[in-house]
Amino acid sequence: MSDFIKVAEKRDVPLNGSKLVEVDDVRIALFNLDGEFYAIEDVCTHDGGPLVEGEILPGCQVQCPRHGARFDICTGAALCFPAFEPTNTYEVRLDGDEVWIESPL
Repeated sequence: MSDFIKVAEKRDVPLNGSKLVEVDDVRIALFNLDGEFYAIEDVCTHDGGPLVEGEILPGCQVQCPRHGARFDICTGAALCFPAFEPTNTYEVRLDGDEVWIESPL
């Protein structure tokens, strides 16, 4: 069974926006898409770009600000060149106003 760690309050992540959190030296991009929360590793698998700084696109996608690779925020899947490998995802749980994510370790 996975451990969960509190990383934010709901109000800390703007609606249809993102927030960077760090857990055990792992950078994680936390997204709030229409009130649903998702967590992916904040690493473009093409060159390590910061996904949390990318543009959020329709269809649960984020575009890396460096070279335009797109990732599915819900699944971590790489959706277009130049990235081929998915980024890690973490389960999110809400407890009242608290946002908890699955431990990356």
